[in-house]
Amino acid sequence: MITIISYFWTAGQTGYHEPVISISRFRVETAAAAQFRADAEVAVAQFAASGGCLGAQLVQNLDEPNLWAIVSHWEQVGDYRRAFNGTPAKLALIPLLSLAIDEPSAYAEPDEVGENQPRATVG
Repeated sequence: MITIISYFWTAGQTGYHEPVISISRFRVETAAAAQFRADAEVAVAQFAASGGCLGAQLVQNLDEPNLWAIVSHWEQVGDYRRAFNGTPAKLALIPLLSLAIDEPSAYAEPDEVGENQPRATVG
């Protein structure tokens, strides 16, 4: 989820300046799918309009149709964080992303990850 991204840090490398992918997954009941899709498309459009966003899309799992994801690609983790700046962004993103499955959502190329450490432990 969103809070997990704050723990993304690459020790000993360029860190915040490497490309990052965010994957937020959702379990959506069939009866709620139409409203979820409408809300998610607003969130995807908000991400896509944000500086540093290389692309964003809403996807649905082929095997489990109740499993959805918002996948976004960013030039760097700071661009992802800045996508939440401002009231319109918060209104479009926070209510929906707060429903995401509680799991880490930030990914990078293996050679770019380094040793992950909570930010509070970094000197």
